[in-house]
Amino acid sequence: MPNCTADLMNFGRLGRRMIEANFQGGAISSDGGLALLRQLDQRIGLSKAVSQVLHNPRDPDRITHSLRDLIAQRLYKFCCGYEDLNDHDRLRHDPLLQTAVGKAEVLVKQFIAAHAKAPTKLILDIDASDVPLHGDQELSEFHGYYDHYCYLPLYVFCGQAMLCCVLRRSRIDGAKQAAAVIKLLVKRLRQAWPKTHLIVRGDSGFCRQLLIRWYERHQVSYVIGVARNAPLQKVVAAWEAELEADYIKTQCKQRMIREFRYAAESWKTERRLVTRLEFGSQGRNPRFVVTNLALSAPALYDEAYCLRGEAENRIKEVQLDLFGTRASCHTFLANWLRLLLAALAYTLMQRLRTIALAGTALAHAQAATIRVKLLKFGASVIRNSRRIRILLASHHLERETFLIASRLWRLDAMACCSRHG
Repeated sequence: MPNCTADLMNFGRLGRRMIEANFQGGAISSDGGLALLRQLDQRIGLSKAVSQVLHNPRDPDRITHSLRDLIAQRLYKFCCGYEDLNDHDRLRHDPLLQTAVGKAEVLVKQFIAAHAKAPTKLILDIDASDVPLHGDQELSEFHGYYDHYCYLPLYVFCGQAMLCCVLRRSRIDGAKQAAAVIKLLVKRLRQAWPKTHLIVRGDSGFCRQLLIRWYERHQVSYVIGVARNAPLQKVVAAWEAELEADYIKTQCKQRMIREFRYAAESWKTERRLVTRLEFGSQGRNPRFVVTNLALSAPALYDEAYCLRGEAENRIKEVQLDLFGTRASCHTFLANWLRLLLAALAYTLMQRLRTIALAGTALAHAQAATIRVKLLKFGASVIRNSRRIRILLASHHLERETFLIASRLWRLDAMACCSRHG
């Protein structure tokens, strides 16, 4: 006969009553929002699409869990805050995870499928960041700018959607492989939407003649930062002197946006440059942008180029909220797979925002906020041969948002069915 008091815990008294606890509550999950993730994944087919493009070397006769199930498990647990595979040894018994899982072209296909009609314009933000390394990983190299050993992944976003992530060694030109990535993306997007205006945006690390000339030959617009140098400083010297004089008179920070034609020594032709000049208590602070867009100089800088910083927020979301900096495997390819899985988990959360949370207070929330408010709450699970009942916490603070999300899901599914006959 089992000893039912073996794990009994005593937490003292509350008035005349004893406070006791044990681990015999039955099938209870701390991830009550997993049902939404499962529903979303079935709708967009993310884990299924990934399983179809990954190589699976396992012997079919010895497989218990399909590749799709393993990928779904990984993505769902990233979204719920579990960063390592060793968490899954115990969590595989979680009743909601079992229900949810069920018995780098994928990102682009997901992006295209998310649009009911061709967009008029798309802005592709290209950027790089660091993945710190603390062990003996393959291709680990020291990067002077980041001041540590790291990898240097390359990302491409369009709005909130990630279109590509490529893991790279760090001791390289920051724009390495950018041309190949952009070419593939432009080709794929134009196959789907031939008339959509494509714009590439990036900082000065991506101001390379190979890239710019390719944009111009293939009718792709660009807004790219240019690093400050002596010839550029000479061009704007008179404008900066004017700002300095005004600052001395008023003691208020001065700002000016101007444009001019310029050709670096390596350029074969002059191009349009827009400069934003500032002078304040810390002196001059110039910025330069090269472009082939026809916007006015102020609109080009303030409304087009400066919004590039939003891509940096998305990279932080992937790396901090969805564990995109976890590179603890020894081999480079294994760490690339980890980065890809983090990117796919980001895509799942991003589609959750746009499909199920549109119009709610969480429509623009970051992944960590959505996790805490919508996914991580208690649920009791009752299963029998005919039904799985999920009993959610009665006093959950985001109860109304959860209800709205599930209703919006049904409306979205019906709209999808009507579009496809």
